[in-house]
Amino acid sequence: SLSSLLKVVTASLWLGPGIAQKITQTQPGMFVQEKEAVTLDCTYDTSDQVMVYSGTSSPAVGNIFLIYQGLMTSKMQTEGRYSLISRRQENPANLVISASQLGDSAMYFCAMSPCVDGRLYARLMFGDGTQLVVKP
Repeated sequence: SLSSLLKVVTASLWLGPGIAQKITQTQPGMFVQEKEAVTLDCTYDTSDQVMVYSGTSSPAVGNIFLIYQGLMTSKMQTEGRYSLISRRQENPANLVISASQLGDSAMYFCAMSPCVDGRLYARLMFGDGTQLVVKP
């Protein structure tokens, strides 16, 4: 069911070797009314390329791509109801969900993965997550 979905928001950052990696989500929980917009905050200590996708709680289903923010794209990238705002000076990768729906209620995580010599590594570093509850 939609209420059992686990949305994983992942920011995949291109990092140089030896660079400290830290990712922070300051909102442990958020409540919004259905149809309202919501912004989920994520900050990190390096920046270049950001990719965001979601996944369900079932590994068999796999991840569902939501949105991508790359080095050469605009500062706000939009895919459907999802927008990723990335301001390089401050290093946030904030996800905006417009017209929230009940099915958006889930735990959202922001994560980063190092990329050295053009290769992404499987090890992800996650923020603490934000529990989003959309009320009817």
